[in-house]
Amino acid sequence: MTTSLFPVFNHQLTPEQESDARTSIGVGEIIALPPDLKELWGQIPPHLSELGDYLEPVKDWLASRAKAGDYVLIQGDFGACYIMVRFAFENRLIPVYATTKREAVEEHQEDGTVKMIHQFRHQIFRKYGK
Repeated sequence: MTTSLFPVFNHQLTPEQESDARTSIGVGEIIALPPDLKELWGQIPPHLSELGDYLEPVKDWLASRAKAGDYVLIQGDFGACYIMVRFAFENRLIPVYATTKREAVEEHQEDGTVKMIHQFRHQIFRKYGK
């Protein structure tokens, strides 16, 4: 049975991440959040004192699509991630997050200033611990 990856985060997977998901964790299909849920996840209101009700549409979508043993890439608002990681465990899904290596590049400018560019390179998908 082929496993799927459900990215629940604010970005687009890079080609490197897609390739790694297929080779290192054996994902056969990557199923993106629909645009309305991607916007909901990316615009979590900072004034809400709790997020349970707010995240119900994301939980409902995931519950209707994912099966036990599928992976869920969860990154974003700390509280929302905590809720969704717990939801994943409760539904026998495998929550993961992407690790990166940060690389700094210095560019010396003609005016004597130094411009710093930070690049992040995907390393692995790491499972959340219970």
